[in-house]
Amino acid sequence: MKILAIGGSPRGSKSQTHVLVEALLAEAKGKGAEVEFVDLGKAQIGFCRACEACHRGPHCALHNDDGGGILERMLEADGIVLASPVYLDQVTAQMKTLLDRTSHFVHCLRMTGKYFAAVTTSGGGGGEATTAFLKRYAVTVGAQFAGNVDARVPLGDANFAAARALGAALVAAIAEKKLWPDQVHAIDEQLQRFGHIIAFRKDHWPFEYQYWHEKGWL
Repeated sequence: MKILAIGGSPRGSKSQTHVLVEALLAEAKGKGAEVEFVDLGKAQIGFCRACEACHRGPHCALHNDDGGGILERMLEADGIVLASPVYLDQVTAQMKTLLDRTSHFVHCLRMTGKYFAAVTTSGGGGGEATTAFLKRYAVTVGAQFAGNVDARVPLGDANFAAARALGAALVAAIAEKKLWPDQVHAIDEQLQRFGHIIAFRKDHWPFEYQYWHEKGWL
């Protein structure tokens, strides 16, 4: 079992979000998971330019940067933790830039069978809206959302306890292949919706059309 945490803070090891994620990963590792942390503050990731190249082939044709490698790690992981401080009621620019590069994940529900979790921190709130966005993203790419921690700084013991509990819950969800009926229903709706789109755009998006055929979804 592999859990990948992606940190969206530009503050690196000084980030309160990072500190919470470390507690989550330590608990997950103690439960037997292989863990990895990606610091987007140190990554070079170019903006999506909506060229649709990722729908016609397996890689972004515009950028030779860190984005592609991070997306490959997401595909290899069983669980993914998206962690970000809250800036203006949203994830950071670093996190949003990465997620914008996952259009192919949306079209092909590439995270099907995986589990997501979220960690957010803020000084003035906004965590609920940010978490709702991350949960919606998870379902949109085919994953189930196992839970979140939303903390106000300065962090306290209760925040670290919540992070550890989330790490344990994420490991358990992956091991048990846990199902949340409402999320499964939402994923099924996403599958039906994009099935029509992929079939309609088959000549424009051959790579994705082939992927759907190989999965037996068309």
